[in-house]
Amino acid sequence: MRKFILIWFGQLVSTIGSYMTGFALTLWAWEFTNSATALALISFFSQLFRIPVNLFGGIIVDQFNRKTLMLLGDAVASFSTIVIGILYSTNCLEIWHLYLISSFNGIFGQLQSLAYRTSITLIVPKEQYTRANSFDFSVHYGSAIFAPALAGILYPIIGLLGIVMIDFSTFAIALITLVIVFIPQPNQTNDHNSETIEDKLTFGFRYVWHNSYFRKLLILTCLFWFFHDLGGAIYDPMILAKSDSSSQILASVASAAGIGGVTGAIFLSWWGGTKNRLRGMSWGFMGAGIAKTVFGLGRNSLVWLPAQFCSSLNFPLLGSSETAFWMENISPEIQGRVFASNNLILQVISAIASLLGGILADRIFEPWMMTDNIFSPLFGTQKGAGMSLLYVLCSVGMFFVGLWGWYSRKRMRN
Repeated sequence: MRKFILIWFGQLVSTIGSYMTGFALTLWAWEFTNSATALALISFFSQLFRIPVNLFGGIIVDQFNRKTLMLLGDAVASFSTIVIGILYSTNCLEIWHLYLISSFNGIFGQLQSLAYRTSITLIVPKEQYTRANSFDFSVHYGSAIFAPALAGILYPIIGLLGIVMIDFSTFAIALITLVIVFIPQPNQTNDHNSETIEDKLTFGFRYVWHNSYFRKLLILTCLFWFFHDLGGAIYDPMILAKSDSSSQILASVASAAGIGGVTGAIFLSWWGGTKNRLRGMSWGFMGAGIAKTVFGLGRNSLVWLPAQFCSSLNFPLLGSSETAFWMENISPEIQGRVFASNNLILQVISAIASLLGGILADRIFEPWMMTDNIFSPLFGTQKGAGMSLLYVLCSVGMFFVGLWGWYSRKRMRN
């Protein structure tokens, strides 16, 4: 596990820097546009070009050096950070720049993510898959604890440009940890040499779809993440709208998410997870759905903070259970193509959800909830009420997906 821990540490430091920049840019974009759609489009464009990359990404990851691909992803991300800093310092930064940069980062970030995930099986013993994946969740949630707080403190002092420079320095640490670690390559087979381009591009889809267990798992996952990302697209603007654009409250909620996620990851590392992966996923789906429903019904941080903590507590369990299932059942030499095909489907779902979230909030739910209706006693008629209603509907959908998975678990293998 030592190789994995070293790479993990570099990614943790780098992600903290990236989250600091992302938090500052979210505040800047909200002040600049005051639009849920504008913020949702940042997420949409970050996913848009990941989709076609996945068609070829699996083939690339299975045939090229995975460590090199990971280094390339970090290098491109650091370059993009510098571009943002230059644009901001010259008063040229516009919202469309963020769309363009998000798209550019998405291309190389997707290759890096695939290379990283498929490398875990080569440097971590099989019995440690769940623990390794729980460590990965602590990267995201650990960063969510520190990054908003650090950005909130430093932003008034050093501004966006200073935060961008911190972000760039954290990329350097991630690059160094990757350089000094040896990552083995999987055994190569010659089967792909006789395949047509069409066969290579569709291999992952065919492999998953022709197996009923894999197919059911993928359908469940797609439904859950559609509801999650539809609600997630309006998460930041909902909080900002209902808190009078308070960066402190947004940062506090993000930190609560981080604390919940890290707590869940630590517990999962100690526990090791359930043997039945679908059962672990289902528990996580239902737990997240319940907590997010409470979050959407809340109107202030007294409800948001504990609800967000409880929500994030579930994600290491659901995510690690899903990833461990695929790692245990897919051979390392074909993981790139299979994981890429799954990612492509999930990212199409995510991109659609991200695009729909802002449009539904701005054009349907927000205008409707500004007038008295049957939901007014629960959500009110103030700004952000429509986004809250949409968020709760998505959260209820997440719960029922988990309930379906729970009743399906006996018909699927461990």
